[in-house]
Amino acid sequence: MEELDVNVSSSEGFGIAEKIVLLTFISAVILMAILGNLLVMVAVCRDRQLRKIKTNYFIVSLAFADLLVSVLVMPFGAIELVQDNWIYGEMFCLVRTSLDVLLTTASILHLCCISLDRYYAICCQPLVYRNKMTPLRIAVMLGGCWVIPTFISFLPIMQGWNSIGIIDLIQQRQFNKASNSTYCIFMVNKPYAITCSVVAFYIPFFLMVLAYYRIYITAREHARQIQVLQRAGAPTDDRQHPPDQHSTHRMKTETKAAKTLCIIMGCFCLCWAPFFVTNIVDPFINYTVPGKLWTAFLWLGYINSGLNPFLYAFLNKSFRRAFLIILCCGDERYRRPSILGQTVPCSTTTINGSTHVLRVNSWKC
Repeated sequence: MEELDVNVSSSEGFGIAEKIVLLTFISAVILMAILGNLLVMVAVCRDRQLRKIKTNYFIVSLAFADLLVSVLVMPFGAIELVQDNWIYGEMFCLVRTSLDVLLTTASILHLCCISLDRYYAICCQPLVYRNKMTPLRIAVMLGGCWVIPTFISFLPIMQGWNSIGIIDLIQQRQFNKASNSTYCIFMVNKPYAITCSVVAFYIPFFLMVLAYYRIYITAREHARQIQVLQRAGAPTDDRQHPPDQHSTHRMKTETKAAKTLCIIMGCFCLCWAPFFVTNIVDPFINYTVPGKLWTAFLWLGYINSGLNPFLYAFLNKSFRRAFLIILCCGDERYRRPSILGQTVPCSTTTINGSTHVLRVNSWKC
């Protein structure tokens, strides 16, 4: 059992200077996540145009999940990491771990729903989008983002299904006799590792890749149409739809919206892929992944909870404007201007020669 002692001790040994640096970094991550996600939620609640966009219901729910991660999960993990000791008892360890799995899984399911919403809005006809993304269906999807994770978090963890066959191993790692320290250890057996990782990451990731591939193809076609409109000043096909400023603007908006959401999804995958790959591999190599590597991958995932609001601020013009209005106490300089006049419907666009009624007018980068 020497390898167990090596793994446990690998999470120890932070000096005073290292603890100060670590605590400063973790505090910055937590503060960034709390303030950033609060800003997103307040922006959507206060901005009437943002509230009209169906995608933003998922974004607000995602921000709420990330906010809960930063309030209910990160602080206790930070305290244990810095103090090298878990002082809150075994039951709260199970609750904290269950919340961790629940909220991080909810985050990726929200991103999966956003990708499907954008797929229907950009790649399908407007009638298909309206039929697919009804208020009832959006409510069901949002409910699923929160209910499905409970089946791989609270239910199996509280029942101890994740520890079947490795209880002795967990008990050995929970207590370090040398330092008289107790740890909140979350280890999983092979069935749980595979099931949890597939449900929480790999299936949603596969669906997002398919959706964004189709969005990329459509966005590339939009870019080609924009070039035709700008160079020839003629319709992009044989149908008689004269090019105008509004249709060109809408196609540019759609293309940039796809790029924005792809970047958001890409950052999420970069943050969480190392953890979920390690989560599956570790049980098959006799749990020999070093503790510090686990900690690094876990906090890399937590960083994503504070990353999305900043992606919106830098990449999305509508969110950036809403943020400025909030931070500048409603300064009139940042109010939404009327770009195309009052006679042009704000939710229509011309794509492939047909008029689309897509509620994506806020994704202006």
